[in-house]
Amino acid sequence: MSDRGSTLPRRQLGRYLREGRMQCNMTIAEAAGLMEWSESKLQRLETGNAEKIRVLDIRELCRIYDFDDEFTTALANLAQQASVKSWWHEYDDVVPEGFNVYVGLEASARSLVSYQPDLIPGLLQTADYARVLINDYWPDAGSDRLDRRVQLKTRRQSLLTRRRSPATFDVVLHETALRRVVGDPKIMAAQLRRVADMSTLPTIAVRVLPFTAGVPLGHTVGPFVIVDFGRDSGNRPVEPTVVYLENFLGDLYLEKQAAVERYHQAYQSIRHSALDETSSRDLLRKAAKEYAT
Repeated sequence: MSDRGSTLPRRQLGRYLREGRMQCNMTIAEAAGLMEWSESKLQRLETGNAEKIRVLDIRELCRIYDFDDEFTTALANLAQQASVKSWWHEYDDVVPEGFNVYVGLEASARSLVSYQPDLIPGLLQTADYARVLINDYWPDAGSDRLDRRVQLKTRRQSLLTRRRSPATFDVVLHETALRRVVGDPKIMAAQLRRVADMSTLPTIAVRVLPFTAGVPLGHTVGPFVIVDFGRDSGNRPVEPTVVYLENFLGDLYLEKQAAVERYHQAYQSIRHSALDETSSRDLLRKAAKEYAT
């Protein structure tokens, strides 16, 4: 199974095919008709949401779009990568609908930037802290499914500590996340110590936005993650940056440059009002001691 995942190759493949179709001035209906497909099938392929991708089909689309042999071979290779099962597919039975898209993007990320106003982010959660949240969200789930959801979260965290090319993580926590008790004081003490310890790694930066900072943007902002995929040898983005917004009723992915820039600006304002890394770590350890007494 792939460690980095198949989500990024699927998205790249879809983007190249969409651009090729548009350069031919061909509508989705026209291209789908030539393939004897439904429009929805081609649309899923172009948006990176196709579950099954056949190399034979990709080569035929390349012929229709008049791609040269070199580019056709490159897209066929992407199609093969997109068909490789990723490690999180082991947890398909417990991954919430739609969330597997985010897990795939996260696994392919080179850097993540996040603001979390209420809770410790999943990438820094202890198993006990995660277990309480998961159990509260799925109170009727059996112990086996609960364990598997905790395991999934633990495996997701490995991208920050893997030996080869760990992803960087820059996060601002609102002080609310430190004071909101999840589970009991013992769980909170261990959780905050873990965040403080993780923040000493060179690839992880944690800052706390204290209550005294007020509302930096003049408006409350919900949790968000900006997912960046790095650059290729030509200094071009491997894939457009994505802003992930988690919602109680569903998830939202923003890719338009204007929206991504808005969230980058929002993050910089929040970060500017937060404590520095050393002061944030001190506050985390102080709060952990308070829970432990």
